[in-house]
Amino acid sequence: MSPRLAVTGSTGALGGLVARQLADLAPLLVVRDPSRAPDLGGEVRACSYDDAPAAHAALEGVDVLFMVSAAESEVRRAQHRTFITAAADAGVGHVVYTSFAGASPDAVFTLGRDHHDAEAAIRESGMAFTLLRDNFYLDVLPLFADEAGVIRGPAGSGRVAAVARADVADVAAAVLRDPGAHAGATYTLCGPEALTLTEAAARIGAFQGREVRFEDETVEAAYAWRREAYGAARWQLDAWVSTYTAIASGSLAALSDDVRRVAGHEPRSLEDVLADR
Repeated sequence: MSPRLAVTGSTGALGGLVARQLADLAPLLVVRDPSRAPDLGGEVRACSYDDAPAAHAALEGVDVLFMVSAAESEVRRAQHRTFITAAADAGVGHVVYTSFAGASPDAVFTLGRDHHDAEAAIRESGMAFTLLRDNFYLDVLPLFADEAGVIRGPAGSGRVAAVARADVADVAAAVLRDPGAHAGATYTLCGPEALTLTEAAARIGAFQGREVRFEDETVEAAYAWRREAYGAARWQLDAWVSTYTAIASGSLAALSDDVRRVAGHEPRSLEDVLADR
């Protein structure tokens, strides 16, 4: 008898890709809003990560869980821990979690610290696990540019080995089809090269037929204009600015062959992603 598979986040970009790749397995879709779930012919259950009773009920009978990390927020760590505890209590045997390439308690990218905390909770839970440590998404790099085509932040000449979201989905689907073969594994998922934002901007601009350029700035200036423009909370400002300082630090430049080894193909390039868009 095949293990019962549940997929979270199917109303979003990554979870939706994974759910559709696994449609032949009729995965259980665990979502906040069932009306937005893709119609794959399987069961849909509703819960949010911070609702322990609902999460427990939604995960009953599940053997393998694909857990997309929660939306960025000030309470993200608590949400993750609530859901992970509910999964373990419901009897989930194996969780596949979308983490971050720089996950550590002192990650330069502040949200990488949230991922480290989730990883710790998973390890403490007693469930088998597979951790997918994604770099920043190639799909998102073009969105860094403002209307004038300027990418602005304190990244300096640091490099980032950004990965295509579709490659992460391919790896996740391969793991979920044979979870036992990947139990205890941590995969670092990146693209085929590490780019500076100057290089990325030039290539995005060439593809789009317009000028796109990177403008380096000080950390102080990065905080100042974002604070004035958006009036965001401190944790959000930290996340935005540390996106760039993490690149500057070199901590996101490392390459690995995990996409090729697990998904069975070479990782997509920036131009591949731009063409898919």
